[in-house]
Amino acid sequence: MADKKAVVQVDGKSFELPIYSGTAGTDVIDVRALGQHGYFTFDPGFMSTGSCESKITYIDGDNGVLLHRGYPIEQLAEHSDYLELCYLLLEGELPQAEQYNQFKNTITRHTMVHEKIAAFFQGFRVDAHPMAMLCGVVGAMSSFYHSDLDINDPMQRKRSAHRLIAKLPTLAAMAYKYTVGQPFVYPRNDLSYAENFLHMMFSVPAEEYKVSPILAKAMDRIFMLHADHEQNASTSTVRLAGSSGANPYACIAAGVASLWGPAHGGANEACLKMLQQIGTVDRIPEFVARAKDKNDSFRLMGFGHRVYKNFDPRAKVMRETCHEVLQELNIKDPLLDVAMELERIALSDPYFIEKKLYPNVDFYSGIILKAIGIPTSMFTVIFAMSRTVGWISHWDEMLSEKGHKIGRPRQLYTGYTTRDFTPLNKR
Repeated sequence: MADKKAVVQVDGKSFELPIYSGTAGTDVIDVRALGQHGYFTFDPGFMSTGSCESKITYIDGDNGVLLHRGYPIEQLAEHSDYLELCYLLLEGELPQAEQYNQFKNTITRHTMVHEKIAAFFQGFRVDAHPMAMLCGVVGAMSSFYHSDLDINDPMQRKRSAHRLIAKLPTLAAMAYKYTVGQPFVYPRNDLSYAENFLHMMFSVPAEEYKVSPILAKAMDRIFMLHADHEQNASTSTVRLAGSSGANPYACIAAGVASLWGPAHGGANEACLKMLQQIGTVDRIPEFVARAKDKNDSFRLMGFGHRVYKNFDPRAKVMRETCHEVLQELNIKDPLLDVAMELERIALSDPYFIEKKLYPNVDFYSGIILKAIGIPTSMFTVIFAMSRTVGWISHWDEMLSEKGHKIGRPRQLYTGYTTRDFTPLNKR
């Protein structure tokens, strides 16, 4: 039942709309009845429209809060790991020790992909973007699991979720290996999720590769901090595709395609390109001055966030990890020097503090990935790997609801009204 009512008055007529309150966040006005009165809402970008009801993730951007199933991201990042977070997002509760071990074993045993999937990569040009390969191969995975595509069966949905979480690192590493001309590396069941990914990325048959615990921890945190972020563009894309009854692999491929957009998943890649544009520490004052100039189109990428108006809770965790990685690798790289000096300025300059242009999670994750040796073209691929669990959790939640409907946004039509057709020979 609605606690309150909103009264809408149009052309001398008035009607009531119920107002609902969630467990946290802004109240919502239920506008579904507007159609009965001949109206619907107009909200380009859906910035003021709640598209669904969800129990998975909550963001309070004004106060820098990110909760997964009620748990603050800072606590999860400090005390948990990516696979435990995956279990939490999928199942709704933290696992007991036996449940966690069983889940980890299930994911580990699903990391291999069919050899025919490996053959798919040969159809791509060697200079193809890894996201193009990932988008195509993920969508094609449905052709290998005909017996598990009944989206109305909760167990089949769960098996699909496990497969996607397990196989995305394998596919991501294969995309990278293909671009550099190296042989694919098979997953190993004796390694953790993050260790396995790094091993598939950087090991070669000619010599042994030992995964650094510091780098594995950093990768695991990057996975965790990008696992879900409420109803963003790619998650909404997955839900919209799923509302039509599409299979899970098609839905996740749609999410990958949406994430590929530079306004969504390309922020850390854009940050690295900005550092390359600055080039050296001595040029930083010039670019900081340009960033402060309202008449200059230059913007510092990786600072501030469109959702978090105060601070990004993920950035505080990632900052600590970033410095651990740089200390572990002891890399001499001018771009990393530029990044660290920019960080110092952003945390001390009154202009940045007043405008709340703090370094965000994309700033730190981009630096970490570059330091590890991952090319910028792979940054969004790793983002997609991390976000797969969030996408599939929202997809499953939507299909679990009774009476869910296909998404069908309306429009404000501004084109021609009815016109009579003129035959070609009379135009």
